[in-house]
Amino acid sequence: MSLPTFWRAASIQLLAVLLLAGALGAALPHSFFETWGWIAGPASWMLCAAITSWFVRLPVGLVLAGAALAGLPSLLAVLIGLHWLGDLLAILLFALWCAWLRGQLLREH
Repeated sequence: MSLPTFWRAASIQLLAVLLLAGALGAALPHSFFETWGWIAGPASWMLCAAITSWFVRLPVGLVLAGAALAGLPSLLAVLIGLHWLGDLLAILLFALWCAWLRGQLLREH
């Protein structure tokens, strides 16, 4: 596991999510998210993960797989009304995945 990769992935994913959420929130009405949030949220999450994969120089397919897995526990937080807490949990899990992935890739070489 790579601790520098953990911190880099966590900070980049957090920044990307905040920037995209802010842009979408400013550009779209609240009703959009009530109707389409179930697809806009995961799609945005995956887009941010793809951007993060580029910055941390990890294979995009493997990073997206980790992002999908990390996003699953956050669904519970969304269902109980703690959306942003779920996002923070997902970011931490995602960063752990990236750190673990970096360690696995370094072991192969």
